Amino acid sequence: MSRTVLTGRLAPIMPSRELSRTIAFYADLGFAADAHYPDDGYLILLRDEAELHFFHAPDTDPLSTAHAVYLRLGGGAHVVDALYEEWRSAGLSPDPYATPRLVEPDDTVYGMREFAVVDLDGNLLRIGSVLEATEG
Repeated sequence: MSRTVLTGRLAPIMPSRELSRTIAFYADLGFAADAHYPDDGYLILLRDEAELHFFHAPDTDPLSTAHAVYLRLGGGAHVVDALYEEWRSAGLSPDPYATPRLVEPDDTVYGMREFAVVDLDGNLLRIGSVLEATEG
């Protein structure tokens, strides 16, 4: 039996307590609404080739949700740092107990440069790229 090649994009589906607030939050990070279905409680946001989906979940507890996505960027650590600086200008809190918040970039033991954003609903977006010294 032949193996089917996956060529499409993946899009995480995360909870949103209020879709209009989610649109505004992610607009500050450069995302735009591609599709908003308020009657169905669904939202699709795009930025370049990154796609995020949200479903209306008004009872979501932002302090206990376990939804997360990893956005792996090409281009190395400098791309991660540039995006971090861009998103830092959105005024997100660096306080590790705040929601939303922005977590500073760090080099991992597994060869990635990463930072993180936690959105209004507690969804974790971890952003990373392979460190140049380990690429290849």
